[in-house]
Amino acid sequence: MTDPFSGITLPEDARLRLADGKKNLFTSDLSVNEFLLVKQAGFHPVGLVLGSSVYHVGIQARRWGKNMELDKLSSAMYHARELAMTRMEAEADALGADGIVGVRLEIEFKEYGNDLAEFVAVGTAVIGEKPPENGTWRNNKGLPFTSDLSGQDFWTLIQSGYAPLGLVMGTCVYHIAHQGMMSSLNNIGANVEITQFTEALYNARELAMGRMQTEAETLDAEGIVGVQLLSLPHRWGGHTTEFFAIGSAVRSLRPDHVIATPSLVLPLTDGGRW
Repeated sequence: MTDPFSGITLPEDARLRLADGKKNLFTSDLSVNEFLLVKQAGFHPVGLVLGSSVYHVGIQARRWGKNMELDKLSSAMYHARELAMTRMEAEADALGADGIVGVRLEIEFKEYGNDLAEFVAVGTAVIGEKPPENGTWRNNKGLPFTSDLSGQDFWTLIQSGYAPLGLVMGTCVYHIAHQGMMSSLNNIGANVEITQFTEALYNARELAMGRMQTEAETLDAEGIVGVQLLSLPHRWGGHTTEFFAIGSAVRSLRPDHVIATPSLVLPLTDGGRW
């Protein structure tokens, strides 16, 4: 299989940090509860991994009165996130990790350049105690699995006989048409649906959802859990918005998906202060 990280060069400081972590200690942004549950699920954290991409998001012309996707901007937002994700996965691969849990994708527009934004992917790399029946926790592309599930949700997923494959996403930057003056005047004081706004938001979300599902299909996923549908205006003004769909693609580990029935636990305290 071709090395999926052959074109990725990690900074020298990152390589030194990862090498030191392999010899001495792990780092993690998991909470104490998440850390213990990930361990109980059979995975050992080996290090905090991250990827970054400072990206210039270009400008695209739009028509004042027309609903339309701004495909140039959609491509920029998607590519920048992919660069950050791939570098994070390369760091996990350098640690010999099987996957990355608790992944966060963040965007911060910078003040030192017009339309410059830093895209950051952060998560905790983990190694499984023993491989699943198919022999590997990695996905069909040979990449460490990625997931934005919490430690609690990750434990429940593994216990119920499923495993994450990858964090899948779809994006659509969409320009929502302005209303004409007469239409705006006709709406004053009336209860009425603004159909062009409805159609724009509906279409944009559908495009983002469809692209997320396509990513999951390339991973041979059984489904996607923890899906979030976000509307991110960024700096484009009120009529241009990024619609972003993200979730964890999963596969089945075994035919039965039964977990233990939760039990009632009563604390032995009265709720007062000690």
